[in-house]
Amino acid sequence: MQPEEIKALIEGQIPDSRADVAFEGSHVMVTVVSPAFDGLSRLKKQQLVYAALGEKIADGTLHAVQMQTLTPEEAGQ
Repeated sequence: MQPEEIKALIEGQIPDSRADVAFEGSHVMVTVVSPAFDGLSRLKKQQLVYAALGEKIADGTLHAVQMQTLTPEEAGQ
């Protein structure tokens, strides 16, 4: 799976989001910035990202996902 595909999955599911995706071996690292995260706990933010990637995790396409989830304010935007 290419970084652009992961980016498209996340940005297609989370409103007004911007996702940066990088691979390190078999690990995927994503940083997602979205106003949809405003007021949510860290767990709820991560659940939104996992929901966007759920099918790819379930079928084994993605194995390990490390993420940072930020509101635009937290990202300094």
